[in-house]
Amino acid sequence: MLGLFCIVAVVFDLVENIGRLISNDAPLCGTIKYYFSFCFYFANLLSGFIVFLTIIWFTSRLAQKTEIIAMLSGGMSFPRLLRPYFIAASILVVFSLVLTHYVVPQANRDKLDFEIQWVHVNFHVKDQNMYREVAPGTIAYFRSITYSRLTGYKFQMEHWGKDEKLEQRIVAAKGTWIPEDSLWRLINVGVRDFHEDGTETFKFVNRIDTVLPMRIEDFAQRAAVVKTMTTSELNSYIEEVRASGADVSSLLLKRYSRTATPFAIFVLTFIGVAIASRKSRGGLGVHLLAAVLIGFTFVFTSRLITVYAAAAEVPAWLPHGLDGVQFIAAWLPNFIFGLFGYFIYKNAPK
Repeated sequence: MLGLFCIVAVVFDLVENIGRLISNDAPLCGTIKYYFSFCFYFANLLSGFIVFLTIIWFTSRLAQKTEIIAMLSGGMSFPRLLRPYFIAASILVVFSLVLTHYVVPQANRDKLDFEIQWVHVNFHVKDQNMYREVAPGTIAYFRSITYSRLTGYKFQMEHWGKDEKLEQRIVAAKGTWIPEDSLWRLINVGVRDFHEDGTETFKFVNRIDTVLPMRIEDFAQRAAVVKTMTTSELNSYIEEVRASGADVSSLLLKRYSRTATPFAIFVLTFIGVAIASRKSRGGLGVHLLAAVLIGFTFVFTSRLITVYAAAAEVPAWLPHGLDGVQFIAAWLPNFIFGLFGYFIYKNAPK
């Protein structure tokens, strides 16, 4: 089933991007490698849902042929019936954890490199009023950034001394990153120096090319880049972003979701067996309909909680602060649907 869904996804993606691939003269071998990496990413993304559908289909066929009734009538307990399912689910969870933490990020690197070169050439930075601590005691600010032009607008940089006194403030109308020279080109620049005796000096320059302790990537980066990092790399990146003063809530959500999402296979396995083990008049179709509704509800709930957690204020009583909020948000769908599965299990025929 994973293979079938991957084929469908590849066809839809190819139809959507065929115009860009042709106009950008994308190489055939690179395109094949891209869709191979795309299958890894898509299969891991939908693994829980596809496993859920597979369990529903397999168990429902057993139930419609009265096999499960025969097992239970012969003295088999319902927990014993669940055992082989959870053995298989454990194997799939371990496999999914390895994929999520190590294999898929490697595949995403090839996928992202191809997209940057041949598919999604440009991207837009929607954030505004971006502050970064680019060096100890050095705070940089851009009101907005246009990444396609490598340019930020309403630039300001402040240098603070060890005694927490402002030493210099640089203000410019805009700054353009020149990657080949690793320089910043500042336009309409005002430089104000604050001296120890309390005096100030000011100078204005129409244009200046200078070296600053930052790059355009410190302010703007494709969101998909995070998906190319293994978990150890992501942890290091989170610490770097946190040290710069930027928001790390979405990064923490991604880190915790890498573990919580594979464990959803256990929850969906529990729900699937409890639903499909009951013989119904509607047969396989009713069970599959229930599976699709529950699966999409699970995905919708996860996204809703994720969006809320990214914007929620941190409660003062939470012991782990921001990390605790993101951890709860990543695992809360599993907990909610685990309770839902337990309710169905209690009412399942035994």
